[in-house]
Amino acid sequence: MGRVIITWTDPSPGGRSATAWAEREAALRRLPLKVAQGPPPSDQADGEAELIVAGLDRSPRLPAPGTTPVVFVPWAPRRLPDTVTVGLDARGPDGGVLRFAFEAARLRGVRLHAVHAWALPARAAARSPLPVLEEDRAEWEDQEVQLLSDALRPWRGKYPDVDVLEDVLLFEPSDALIHAAESSGLLVLGLHTGDTAQDVLEAAVRCPVAVVPS
Repeated sequence: MGRVIITWTDPSPGGRSATAWAEREAALRRLPLKVAQGPPPSDQADGEAELIVAGLDRSPRLPAPGTTPVVFVPWAPRRLPDTVTVGLDARGPDGGVLRFAFEAARLRGVRLHAVHAWALPARAAARSPLPVLEEDRAEWEDQEVQLLSDALRPWRGKYPDVDVLEDVLLFEPSDALIHAAESSGLLVLGLHTGDTAQDVLEAAVRCPVAVVPS
């Protein structure tokens, strides 16, 4: 099949939105678009496609493991993607996810918002019921900031024209990404994140969500 974008169209608002988004993405990437009728099959992650676009319905499911990114488009997505947001674990960053996110930001000429969620270390819980000291929390946060900076450094070098906003948040990963999606035009997640990606899809976010295999 070669480099092509595939989408499925149906009369639902999600189906129409997915088709419209796929048309714009195909023009942006200068790739042909293949439009099929009906809902996407369960094995929609066709490794021969560059990208697969599907409507984000009321019962979204993560794609089956494969090699093709899948973009889920809500029925009323934001029309002006002024930011691409990527969720990553700075302790084990996924190169495929970061490559997709940086390339998406480059193509659009927009800022990349890199979100790394973290939790207090186990030794903080051992202090309970005593409160966590502010200086300890600040030290732990500084370590997370450095981890994120280190994870992004090689990608900044590969994409020097992409402006990157680094964001370290003391939240559950799904909560951090759902919040970040409110001001984003495209949210990029890794398929390996599993429950986090599923939670985001089920949260009825208003921006398209790209799920990228490892």
